[in-house]
Amino acid sequence: MKTNKIIYWVSTGLLSALLLMSAGMYVFNYTEVSEMFIAFGYPLYIIYPLAIAKVLAVAVLLTQKQSKIKEWAYSALFFEFILAFFAHYMIGDGEEIGAVIALILLVISYIFSRKIFK
Repeated sequence: MKTNKIIYWVSTGLLSALLLMSAGMYVFNYTEVSEMFIAFGYPLYIIYPLAIAKVLAVAVLLTQKQSKIKEWAYSALFFEFILAFFAHYMIGDGEEIGAVIALILLVISYIFSRKIFK
């Protein structure tokens, strides 16, 4: 049981740090991020809402034990990471490894969340 908690908190902590750094980059490096979003073909108006959504997802993952809102946060992040992987892959910028790492951390966090917060 103790090992499960350690794995959960390490994976969730690393995932949260990755999400917060990403949200910070969206806010503080807007010019660079907007160029990337233009290359993806995404509208620029989703940059700030996406940053806010990432911060809110971190808050939910760190504060909720087991609830529907936490399930929704995991689900939304899963789809975001899948879409991020394919966006990077399709333009060929070689940055898809970040999405793969995030997806692995998300899956580990989810599995161990289900084990320890039954």
